[in-house]
Amino acid sequence: MKTPNPGKPRSHQSGAHDTTRETLPDPPRRYRDFVKRYPKLWEAWEKIHEAGSGGPLDQKMCRLLKFAIAIGAMREGAVRSGARKGTAEGVSREELEQVVALAAGTIGLPATVAVYSWLQDCLGVAKVRRRKPGRS
Repeated sequence: MKTPNPGKPRSHQSGAHDTTRETLPDPPRRYRDFVKRYPKLWEAWEKIHEAGSGGPLDQKMCRLLKFAIAIGAMREGAVRSGARKGTAEGVSREELEQVVALAAGTIGLPATVAVYSWLQDCLGVAKVRRRKPGRS
């Protein structure tokens, strides 16, 4: 039985590409705590990842597709994780933002704006509060 090591990057295999994701940020502390408490769930999660990794799509395309799926499912944690992992793997801000924009026709404008705000938070965009006219 494999001992969970959620902080260590796993191998990503997609078609002809086989790279170790050393550039990925460490998972959040709550994630690490959870997998320590439930190692069998972590092992199953790793097997799911391995099963879906093989195929003709390159690593960047896989990352963008997973990001899009997270958006469509409105999974805030997965959207944030996808943004962090994507930028660590070289996906550009513009590429991530385009995926968000493409989702608008499917998930609607209010949901797209919510996803856009999650992405901007992950990209470190400062929130600027503007006063409404007539308010001090």
